[in-house]
Amino acid sequence: MLHRFLEKGPWFRAKRFGYGAGLPFKWQGWAVLAVYVLAMVGLRLFADGNSAMPKIATVALMLIITAIFVVIVRNRTEGGWKWRGDFGA
Repeated sequence: MLHRFLEKGPWFRAKRFGYGAGLPFKWQGWAVLAVYVLAMVGLRLFADGNSAMPKIATVALMLIITAIFVVIVRNRTEGGWKWRGDFGA
């Protein structure tokens, strides 16, 4: 199953206008997005109910997970990340 998840090719569409990635178009992209959202919600709920975990640790973990997510999305975006579109023409 892991080999199907790690198959080559893009998982996210490039944005039509602007910089970055759009929504996923393959199941792997949706899975990565779902895991990211669940991790953010889970950390928030865990930190809210657990006074032993300092807020700075929660924020640090959220930043680390976000950085990992951004790297994955950037590496798996169709056509890479670059400025697209010309609003003035």
